[in-house]
Amino acid sequence: MNIEPHPDRDTHADDGAFYIGGQWQTPQAGEMLANIDPATENVINHVACGSAADVDRAVAAARQAFPDWAATGREQRLDLLDRVIEGYAARETELAAAISLELGAPIDLARSAQVAGGLSNLRAYAAALSSMELCTPSVAGSKTDMLFKEPVGVCALITPWNWPMNQVTLKVGAALAAGATMILKPSEHLPVTHRIFAEILHDAGVPAGVFNMVNGTGEGGGAPLVAHDEVDLVSFTGSTRAGLGVAATASRALKRMTLELGGNNPAIVLKDADLEPAIRFIVEQGMRNSGQSCNAPSRILVDESLYERAVEIAARFANETVVGSPRQPGGHIGPVASALQYSRVQDFITRSVAAGGRVVAGGPGRPEGFETGYFVRPTIFADADDTLAAYAEEVFGPVMCMRAFRDEDEAIALANDTEYGLAAYVHGGSAERIRHVTNRLQSGMVHINGHLRASGTPFGGYKLSGVGREGGIWGIEEFLELKSVSGWPAMVG
Repeated sequence: MNIEPHPDRDTHADDGAFYIGGQWQTPQAGEMLANIDPATENVINHVACGSAADVDRAVAAARQAFPDWAATGREQRLDLLDRVIEGYAARETELAAAISLELGAPIDLARSAQVAGGLSNLRAYAAALSSMELCTPSVAGSKTDMLFKEPVGVCALITPWNWPMNQVTLKVGAALAAGATMILKPSEHLPVTHRIFAEILHDAGVPAGVFNMVNGTGEGGGAPLVAHDEVDLVSFTGSTRAGLGVAATASRALKRMTLELGGNNPAIVLKDADLEPAIRFIVEQGMRNSGQSCNAPSRILVDESLYERAVEIAARFANETVVGSPRQPGGHIGPVASALQYSRVQDFITRSVAAGGRVVAGGPGRPEGFETGYFVRPTIFADADDTLAAYAEEVFGPVMCMRAFRDEDEAIALANDTEYGLAAYVHGGSAERIRHVTNRLQSGMVHINGHLRASGTPFGGYKLSGVGREGGIWGIEEFLELKSVSGWPAMVG
């Protein structure tokens, strides 16, 4: 079946419209939420909050579009992905400016990581789809026992605010490649950013109803979407607490689900590590994006023979971390994303100080020179243990904790002593020692000596860090069902 690009639509609809069935539509309810600039605390604009009625319309559009889109072949989906990639690349500057304004990410980070990450995801999905086998013998050599990979159906995609284009493209790109239809409920904190993305898909000619977007809060838009009878799969990225609620709702109807949740990620520095570069890398990764990354290192575990030097180095690097305006170029960090996030991070810091935590960099309050905005002092606690909230829990801010270990067995035990298992970092000189430690870590991703995850490799974790994987072939397969067929008629001639 040949699906032509959808005719031109009005991409300049009033702020607050939702993208449903190939056009911008007015929300059923009139509630609007203020969109706040985290650097100034001023109102940028207002975003409409979706309701169950809006979700119903979006799901109906996705359900109607599913049979035709599911029937498309690999080449048609690749052609569409290529057009999306082209449109995305053409609007990178606009996306970066929006992310910098709404999230508070420094403009250079917004360009080089936030926006660039989304483009890398889309390209990786196109490459993965090109090489995937969607129909194979289920028994080696058989011509009549076949395994088909087919699109799962209508999908609910719920994304967070911290890496908006990374998370949106990980889900939308995979669903498009698989032949599924979708309703995106993005974070309500970045409506300008997400509107640009919807316009990119619109201009690329995504068929009406294949991609739909409803803004709003988790309660108003996310909850009815997850619970909807016509939704076949739920893909959620967010906190573990919220993810457990999503899982409970989705599991009542045995819906397929992928959950990318929290992390409290260890960074292990072994006794033969190149200490200063290792600590620099770990602190930079922990402070990047103002610490608002689920896979960022947060617990620095150091061999006791190196520990005091490591604390001095980490404190120096943290104190040298510049906090500044997201509008300015440079390698500094900006504010955290919202008043709620600022309050939460400050609460972790003050509780940890009250519990006796040794502050070697930063501490409570805003950095010097900042009276407004949600700016946080880059903070490091030394000699941390489970009595410190900042060590035991996921802070999601520019806050890190350090602890010494006696030997590799204790390092591994400390690293695994968490309900999470998303990412881990290992620094050392001996290949044998690094492999020994890495193989015993309960973590979905391990980064060795500063090597970060390549685009198109699987993203996800163990334990309460989630279910399933995103990225590349693994991400697409989350949106596919397996059909085993016996007695498939053999081709003749």
